[in-house]
Parts: sequence; structure tokens; C-alpha cells
Amino acid sequence: MSLVIVDKSDGVATLTLNNPTERNTLTAPMVADILAAMDDVENDSTIGAIVVTGAAPAFCAGANLGNLATATPESLSNIYEGFLRIARSPLPTIAAVNGAAVGAGMNLALGCDVRLAARRAKFDTRFLQIGIHPGGGHTWMLRRIAGPQATMATVIFGEILDGAEAERVGLVWKCVDDDALLATAHEMAARAASAPRELLKVTKETIQAMSGIDAHHDAVKREIEPQVWSTRQPWFAERLAALQAKISKK
Repeated sequence: MSLVIVDKSDGVATLTLNNPTERNTLTAPMVADILAAMDDVENDSTIGAIVVTGAAPAFCAGANLGNLATATPESLSNIYEGFLRIARSPLPTIAAVNGAAVGAGMNLALGCDVRLAARRAKFDTRFLQIGIHPGGGHTWMLRRIAGPQATMATVIFGEILDGAEAERVGLVWKCVDDDALLATAHEMAARAASAPRELLKVTKETIQAMSGIDAHHDAVKREIEPQVWSTRQPWFAERLAALQAKISKK
């Protein structure tokens, strides 16, 4: 049985962590299947966006607790590669959080570009509650996404957020009904995938680069070259012609 199911349609690849009896924990075999799935998806020129979710009832319950007692920097880094590989993807990614996202499983959601949550979702850092320091860049990602207060409330004070609360504090883009989660994620991903693949990748790279730019004029300079590049691509001429034809008919 594959621990990661890959479904491809409408330019979207949906990766489903598929070990529900163990709540989709990030074991070594699970990580290996995530890496293989990501390689497959990124090498498929028909795919423009990725959705990551879990087989119910959990999204991902984090690392296997039994392995933590003998953890080393190397063993932890190997487990972290499961979500870091997704975080490094040049393609846009959406986490469709359908249940509990715990510890490193929460990192998996944080590593995606956008998070959507079902109402039954649970975001639980849990590191301190089991006596372990956060890892995998958890506090860095969470602070950048939701801010210092939400990070302190969840990591230090042990607040657990459902989908609605996660939306309220800015941890997720949108909270939707449980049965609408995957359809909403797919629709959103398909809109991204309808853009030219290389343009998507370059634009995502630009957005990420903006974290190191403070001045508006530097941002303008950063965008000029890729914007000019995009106007020289065949897809721009095609889409411009289609838009002009549509306008002329009005």
C-alpha cells in the first residue's frame, strides 16, 4: 500500500497521506513516499499546483513518538525532510487540513503556501506538552504566518485551534465545511494551475524574495526583469490577443 496517494486532474496534483490507522505520522517510509510523490509531480509538466491532505480522521499527527526518545540531529532532519521538501517546491502548494495537525504535522501545513481548514481541523503544536523543544523551523514559520502573539499562545500556552479559530488568527486563509474542503482546495489550486507553469514558478519565487526587501523602490526593481520576461513569452501574446478579441466584441 502506498503511503501517499497522488491524484492528478485539472492541472492539480492532490497528495493524500494514506496511513489513517497511525494518523498519517511522518515515519521514514511516509517521508520516502512524500519525496517520491513530489519528484513525480514536479517532473510532470501538466501539473501547476499541489494540494496536500490526509486520509481521515487526521491530517498528520507529526513524528512517531516512539522514535523521539532516541532522536539525533540526523534522524530528526530525515523526518523534517517530509515537510521541507514540500516547502521548497517551486510550484504553489495548498494544505487542505481535514483533521488534527500536530507538531511536525502542523509544520507540514505551515510549509505550504496557503492553508485551508475544515471546521473539524485541529492545530496543536504540542511540543512543550510532551516535554520537547519545537523543531523543524516551527516557531519561525508560525510567527511569520500568524504573528508573535498567536505563536506564543499556541506554543507556550498550549492553545489548540480549530478551523474557525485558525482562520480568525490568520493561520489559515479560509475555514470551510468539512465536506467542502477538498473541492474548495481543488478549485483554488486549479485557478493557479490555469496560468502558465513557468510564470507560476517565477511569480512564487518573486513573492518569496520580497521577505528580504524593505523599500518599495527595491520591490519595483525586483519585479521589472521578470515582468518584461513574461511579456516576451508566447502565452502572453496568445492571452493578450484573446482578451483584445473579447473586448472588441463588446
